[in-house]
Amino acid sequence: MFKPQYPRPDTYTPATIRPTQAPVEHPATPAPAKSPTALHGLVQNSPGTALALTAGGVAGVLALASVAVSLLLAVAVTAVALSISGVVLLFLVRALRQEFKNH
Repeated sequence: MFKPQYPRPDTYTPATIRPTQAPVEHPATPAPAKSPTALHGLVQNSPGTALALTAGGVAGVLALASVAVSLLLAVAVTAVALSISGVVLLFLVRALRQEFKNH
């Protein structure tokens, strides 16, 4: 009664793995010598290519600079807001202390 009853195993029979011989590889002919640069076949050196690379670099630098400036601006705005709220809180605390001293 208290012993677990496990279901009967399925009729699954595992597949047997038989080793096979690896195919014999014949030595291939040597590959032709590659060009010195990897992008030589894709990009041809021309004034237009140089101009495009320069424009892409400038655009990347401008994008990173705009992100950096916006982060610095966010920090500056937060600092100004915290300093103003600190001054206001200081003023309120001093006003409350003056009010309690008079009563």
